[in-house]
Amino acid sequence: MRYSQLTNRIAGEGAAAWDIHYRALARQAAGDDITVLSVGDPDFTTPGPIIESAVASLRGGATHYADVQGKLSLRQAIADGYRDQGLEVGPEHVIVMAGAQCGLYAAAQCLLDPGDEVLVPEPSYVTYEAVLRATGAELVQVPLRGEADFRLDPAALEAAITPRTRALLLNSPHNPTGQLIDAETWEAVAELCRRHDLWLISDEVYAELIYEGEHLCPAALPGMAERSVVINSLSKSHAMTGWRLGWVMGPAPLIGHLSHLALCMLYGCPDFIQDAACTALTAPPAELDEMREAYRGRRDAVCEALAESSAVTAIRPPAGMFLMVDIRATGLSSQAFADRLLDEEGISVLSGEAFGPSAAGFVRLSLTVEAERVAAASRRLAAFAERVQSERSAGPRAASLSPTPASEADCL
Repeated sequence: MRYSQLTNRIAGEGAAAWDIHYRALARQAAGDDITVLSVGDPDFTTPGPIIESAVASLRGGATHYADVQGKLSLRQAIADGYRDQGLEVGPEHVIVMAGAQCGLYAAAQCLLDPGDEVLVPEPSYVTYEAVLRATGAELVQVPLRGEADFRLDPAALEAAITPRTRALLLNSPHNPTGQLIDAETWEAVAELCRRHDLWLISDEVYAELIYEGEHLCPAALPGMAERSVVINSLSKSHAMTGWRLGWVMGPAPLIGHLSHLALCMLYGCPDFIQDAACTALTAPPAELDEMREAYRGRRDAVCEALAESSAVTAIRPPAGMFLMVDIRATGLSSQAFADRLLDEEGISVLSGEAFGPSAAGFVRLSLTVEAERVAAASRRLAAFAERVQSERSAGPRAASLSPTPASEADCL
């Protein structure tokens, strides 16, 4: 039987990036002691008041169809958050979606046509390519340099703009690197969008997890409200990944189009989850600050554990729940390093190349286990890297005596 061409556009390397994570989970389920640092799923439980709000809503009968655009009270709470950032927005500028991923997919469907180009800095989150290709648009990668700590360069963006460019898709704080776009860079990006008449899609799911610096919503800049589409959720900030609650904020006509799409695809998010989200936004629990400080402590623990290593270097992120580690001195490719690290040390990380070619020679480590455990795993990672580096320096004879399978001898 024949399948649509869409099935080809939504598959590929991005979908395969999680294979090592699934392998780690299988070993963990079999009883092996595995430290899983390969996924951005907070290890915290959703704060109690949010859970109790959902329970009370269910018991109160919130089991029926919900408003397709989202409950007015929730959309108002979301809009109020943006008003605090200087935007003149109301609930008519917001639609509630089943997570930021759903919001991004829906926004792409309503903004892009086949043949359009979307500029995306890489390394980038692994689902972006499938989301954009699902529309028939083309993802144009704009490399970020590891030597510059993967910071965004507006000049590189401008050099990639062509007559087919329709939008920029930016993520700040950034996954996988944890970098933050500063105010000066946002101003330069906004100028590009205005001059070339581009949409700006801003993925801000890590905006509440900033340790140094400040978050700036680009829609608040002059002339940007009518061309900015902001994607966000409660997944990371409130440890609510499994609740699937996110939103899109943008011009009212776009929200109307998204509502039409939601009508034929989602038919609204469950009322009791929306009630819990209202509680999360209108009465922020104290645990939010505690979680953010825990991530900061874990970042510091990893950086300290890797600081003296001759084989690896951590790029210290100012935000987010991830950290990039430079493993190029080992001579292994990112994937070979990640595979051997899991096989020999019981630690799962993601290959940097899963996020784009500019991250070749790096691995992404998640700050999703307690500080002591992630520090211990980091020390073992460093020791492993130094062992591999020594094997390489010793030459072919030492390599032939090492336990590395031939299939993993994948050197740069």
